[in-house]
Amino acid sequence: MPLSDIKVKNLKSGEKPYKVSDFEGLFVLVKVSGAKSWRFKYRVDG
Repeated sequence: MPLSDIKVKNLKSGEKPYKVSDFEGLFVLVKVSGAKSWRFKYRVDG
């Protein structure tokens, strides 16, 4: 299920960094400091 703007804004930091997946390798990484960044996990030749 795709993440909405509101869901991403409401993510809170925790004791450890954590990921919240969106779809097909796209996810938001929430760091302990509260910083949020979009990441995309992909493979080359496989």
